[in-house]
Amino acid sequence: MIAETLPPARRLVFRHPLVVRATHWINVVALSILLMSGLQIFNADPELDLGDRSFDHTLVTIGADDQSRGYVEAFGRRIDTTGVLGVSNLQGEPTARGFPSWITLPAEQNLAAGRRWHFLFAWIFVVNGLAYLLYGLLSGKLARLVPRGAELAHIGGAIREHLLLRFPKGEAATRYNVLQKLTYLIVVLGLLPLQILAGLAMSPGMDAYANWLPEVFGGRQSARTIHFVIAMLLVLFVFVHLVMVVLSGPLNNLRGMITGWIAISPERAEKR
Repeated sequence: MIAETLPPARRLVFRHPLVVRATHWINVVALSILLMSGLQIFNADPELDLGDRSFDHTLVTIGADDQSRGYVEAFGRRIDTTGVLGVSNLQGEPTARGFPSWITLPAEQNLAAGRRWHFLFAWIFVVNGLAYLLYGLLSGKLARLVPRGAELAHIGGAIREHLLLRFPKGEAATRYNVLQKLTYLIVVLGLLPLQILAGLAMSPGMDAYANWLPEVFGGRQSARTIHFVIAMLLVLFVFVHLVMVVLSGPLNNLRGMITGWIAISPERAEKR
């Protein structure tokens, strides 16, 4: 006679130390305000160029025809985006603006206020990021983000598991998998430092001390374009991150990032 035992109960494990949780939530606030204030600044000149001056080599333009029809023109092709980009309703009236008011800070067009919000939270973000990196180096957590050779050899399997929405159980749920490690390394050590440098390259005050910095990016307008593109990549990263959080168990993930404790399920029930 074959009997099937009951699966062991889920158990709580401590995964996220206080420093990780605190810097995570500070980043949530800082990046949200940086995005909204950055789009406010972008609206003052809603186009992306290459080089040192506007209009020299324009790649993308968000505009409006007679303040009634919005469009995005990219690489010579124009797409109607009325109601989303180019023209949106502001207090019930169609208004020409790059991004709509609900996603900019402040809502009304105010470049000076947008710049103040952006610069304040940029420094909060930088200081918070340095605190996270320092803790990661001293605790060894940053080194554990570097995938080992055996993990890289099985990256195909990790991609397949993600595509099939198969989430790890047991002890594997307490560690980052190879895709998470690579993604976090690219974001933390690649995109974010480049984003900060591109932002500094656009600052006239910084250029007075390091006038070579804009040239590293091919000019101030090129730095602005790179800054914007990385911002959109970070938005994509956050979107995918949130989708995976929801699909893998939002309450458990939220508890982990608030209290540090997550519940893990057994890998499988034992049979006899």
